[in-house]
This record gives sequence, C-alpha cells and structure tokens, in this order.
Amino acid sequence: MRHHNANRKLGRETGQRGMLLRSLSRSLVIRGKMQTTEARAKETRKVLEKLITKAKNPTLANHRLIVASLGDETVAKKLIKKAAEYAERPGGYLRIVKMGPRKGDASPMALIEFV
Repeated sequence: MRHHNANRKLGRETGQRGMLLRSLSRSLVIRGKMQTTEARAKETRKVLEKLITKAKNPTLANHRLIVASLGDETVAKKLIKKAAEYAERPGGYLRIVKMGPRKGDASPMALIEFV
C-alpha cells in the first residue's frame, strides 16, 4: 500500500531520485529557470520551496541545512540572496508553466522559474 507516499518515483531508485532532485534544484538556483518534464518540475518545486523558506531566515543552522541539501556553498549563498527578495511573501516562490509535449516521446514538458 502507498499510504503517505506522496512523492513521485521518477523511474529511479531512492538514492538516484534524491540526487536528481538535488541536481535540478541546484540548476534552477543557478539559472533562474529551466525546462523539464512536468513530474520533475513538480517534485523540484516541493524540495526548493522548503529550502527557500529556510533561506529567508539565514541562521547558521539553516545555512548549513541548505548547503547540505544543495551540496555547494556558492549555490547556497545565491539561494539566500534570492530568498531575501521574498521576505514578505508567505510562499509560492516558483511558477510552473506547462508546455507542449516533447517531440521524441510525447512526455509533457514544463517551464519552472522563480516568480
């Protein structure tokens, strides 16, 4: 039974899935927006919105949690600077815009970006 399993498997094992989400989150922080599949975008939004909420209160503990989640000090600093823009915003820092299907396998694509 799948009780309380709200995450998508994305066709990967647990460790691979975590590293994929870390990589997608890191790329999104660096670039500001990116195009990916809808399922990946929705899972990335879950991960990154929680990190942005932590980054809004940049204590030492939160900074270390962000570095541990993203795996890079410079990306964590960039996220903390980005989170300062959302000081008054209670949530909803990312936008997902659905695009047409991918040409090769007709997978639904989406553009994920900061609001």
